Amino acid sequence: MKYRLDRLLTELVPELSRKQAKDAIRAGRVTIDGVRTNDPERKTDPEAEVVALEGRPLAYAQFRYFLLNKPAGVLSATRDKKQKTVLDLISGIDKEKYFPVGRLDIDTEGLLLITNDGALSHELLSPKKHVEKEYIAVCRGILTDDTVAPLRTGVDLGDFTTAPAKVKLLCADATAQTTELSLAITEGKFHQVKRMVAAVGSEVLHLRRIRMGGMSLPQDLKEGEYRELSAEDLRKFREIIGGNE
Repeated sequence: MKYRLDRLLTELVPELSRKQAKDAIRAGRVTIDGVRTNDPERKTDPEAEVVALEGRPLAYAQFRYFLLNKPAGVLSATRDKKQKTVLDLISGIDKEKYFPVGRLDIDTEGLLLITNDGALSHELLSPKKHVEKEYIAVCRGILTDDTVAPLRTGVDLGDFTTAPAKVKLLCADATAQTTELSLAITEGKFHQVKRMVAAVGSEVLHLRRIRMGGMSLPQDLKEGEYRELSAEDLRKFREIIGGNE
């Protein structure tokens, strides 16, 4: 597949803006198969041709994966005219090609995968794969094992009955009258966690996703920050969905 050279250069060297990429090309600092080019709009196939910046060959990866700690107030969408989206938090990518894997509500925080790999996204979201998503929820009221017991067997939400969830009561705050719990599900329906908690007579006050499959949210990754996944990270994802490296 061929790409415009200036656009490709910004993906290969994320710290370069589009203007800086064009300037580098026009200044003769970029070569294709050893031949200098001054045309930012030239089409090139990075899988068949070697693109180099100042003599340094640039590695090309067809697919890239970013693990984002999504903050509240940001949309899990590719674009929006009024509000910031999760793609606006990732620098050095062509936003026309990337997308979030699944969605988190605008007020939900935590782990979100951003990629341009449609096949992996489909595998992770496929109901047949049963990829587990774990959330930490702060709920209204003091909940007990008896309160949350229906979640472990499945609850009728009207339009569907949930699959059994893994639920752990973590702590309760008698002063604030809240309970923190861990909830792991293999489905991903609209507002599902909030609806499940409502079905047992409580309300989610704060929600954060901390795990998806074999990938957990790093403790040192602050809200709004992201990192590009390593080969080991990808192995964990693919292990869960039955894929291969």
